[in-house]
Amino acid sequence: MDLAITSTAQGARTVVHVGGEIDVYTAPALRRHLDEQIQRGCRDLVVDLAEVTFLDSTGLGVLVGRLKLIRSQGGIMRIVATQERVLKVFTITGLDRVFELLGSVGDLPEPGGLSA
Repeated sequence: MDLAITSTAQGARTVVHVGGEIDVYTAPALRRHLDEQIQRGCRDLVVDLAEVTFLDSTGLGVLVGRLKLIRSQGGIMRIVATQERVLKVFTITGLDRVFELLGSVGDLPEPGGLSA
């Protein structure tokens, strides 16, 4: 299955919507897209994996690498994940304690503000 990637700006925040399967074949496209957002100056990045049906270790490596990169620049990266299969990958690897995992984009605090 192909990977679909789109981005929407919400003020200073960028939400990257991802759909399909993230694996050894599609992970490079995700890495390029996330790198472009970070290079453009995005420091509040949300990766919406709600439509992702499969995530392997290559995809996780891309997400961890981008998290380190954006944190080194004073930014934040959050993950939206709803698929049980995807959430399980984060839990099994312990990355559910590294990433801020959200159930929907609607669970985000206002850009630049504090959550209530």
